[in-house]
Amino acid sequence: MDPGRAGLSFEEIQFVTEDGTILHGWWIEAERSSATILYFHGSAGNIGSRIETVKGLHRLGLDIFIFDYRGYGQSKGYPSEAGTYLDARAAYEVVRAKYANSEEPPVFFYGRSLGAAIAIQLACERYTQGLITEGAFTSIPDLGSDLYPSLPVRSFGRIKYDSLSRISRLTVPMLIAHSLDDVLIPFDHGKRLHEAAPEPKQFAELRGAHGEPGWLHTPGYWEILTTFVAANT
Repeated sequence: MDPGRAGLSFEEIQFVTEDGTILHGWWIEAERSSATILYFHGSAGNIGSRIETVKGLHRLGLDIFIFDYRGYGQSKGYPSEAGTYLDARAAYEVVRAKYANSEEPPVFFYGRSLGAAIAIQLACERYTQGLITEGAFTSIPDLGSDLYPSLPVRSFGRIKYDSLSRISRLTVPMLIAHSLDDVLIPFDHGKRLHEAAPEPKQFAELRGAHGEPGWLHTPGYWEILTTFVAANT
């Protein structure tokens, strides 16, 4: 499925990372847009399963660039933590190319679950007008310990995605959202990330399952989201 089936006009984008991996994404334009949302999806599925999320975000009146990490969807290669960071930097360059005359393109990073960890890392490296996360974890070792408390996951895990240590380095406006009903990534992870984040920051308490857009069961989140974007555009 592609955005066209949801009534959205879009452009297929193929782009290349620093290590030569070919990635695939969609550029979805909005009328008279003043900024772009660079969207980082979670670990399950690919961009084809995010059409409803994209359709919802399109109501913000901003362009959207959503892409698949290496090994996902039509993107080549094999997934790895280091690889996803390269993928994020390459996706940022796609956005920057759309604003060729701007040193710092008007772009928001929006990450869900695994995508939040990738967005946080990119925000440590590249300019963003604001960072939005939903259902983020503090780190993979923390999450593994929560899910499997009887196993020594910290001693053998090689994948870190240590968002908790990285978020404290950011100086951009942040909106951190997490659902009380999230049974995959405990609500406490979102709260700890918010506590570690410097100002300016906001926390939005959501309802609904881990993979559902925040506005689906928490209508008030939409107002928080639109206000955050408007204030930083």
